[in-house]
Amino acid sequence: MFSFQTVSEHFQINQSEWALAFLAAFLLGISKSGIKGITVLIVTLLVLVFGGKTSTGILMPLLITGDICAVIYYNRHAEWKYLFKLLPWMIIGVIIGAYVGQNISESSFKLGMAIIILSTVIIMFWWEQKKDIRVPDYQWFASIMGLSAGFTTMIGNLAGAFSNLYFLAMRVPKNVFIGTTAWLFFIINLFKLPFHIYQWKTINLLSFSANLYMIPLVLLGMFVGIKIVDKIKDQIYRKMILVMTAIGAIIIVIKEIA
Repeated sequence: MFSFQTVSEHFQINQSEWALAFLAAFLLGISKSGIKGITVLIVTLLVLVFGGKTSTGILMPLLITGDICAVIYYNRHAEWKYLFKLLPWMIIGVIIGAYVGQNISESSFKLGMAIIILSTVIIMFWWEQKKDIRVPDYQWFASIMGLSAGFTTMIGNLAGAFSNLYFLAMRVPKNVFIGTTAWLFFIINLFKLPFHIYQWKTINLLSFSANLYMIPLVLLGMFVGIKIVDKIKDQIYRKMILVMTAIGAIIIVIKEIA
């Protein structure tokens, strides 16, 4: 493992930026505990610290750590019939995203992630206002959501909005939703690993050394999240996170066009 100083110098990040990275890792643990809607904020924080494509490689081992914890804790609630309906289309979307993302410049990649982030926030804001919305429960809908989720999870680890729409369409109970998505993203994130290591080269010994400093915060976040998942006021919390995420995405855009 490389020293903290070596990792900091390689990625050219200071103490305040490390604080943002540690916050992102902590929030990731909370999100994997079942508190949805903050993945976009996590991605935004890591993009601000590490850059666009690099941040996707930094995030992967953290996601898998959280996935393992979520699978262990929520495994009993998983419903595989829902997972198998969405998973093949997500795999295709990942493959498309891997080859599209390979040829995108860092500036375009980061700007594209910001657009995806803002689009996701808009979708989630719109969803919050439509309490009685009915989402079509058809295979074509699963196909579209799966392809979109696979593509966006490869480009920017931002599949949450699309997978959420799919599982809401299935009208699954809360615990089934959490347990099934835990397995879904564990499988998908493992599938994405070779692309990050061998094709994009965003995961290496230096990036993994950074992960080792951040993983304890993921575990702490998972522990805290499990404790508060049933107590938090969901509507206020979600709106606060959406506002913060939108601000973060706008900052990314401003930095790229300034």
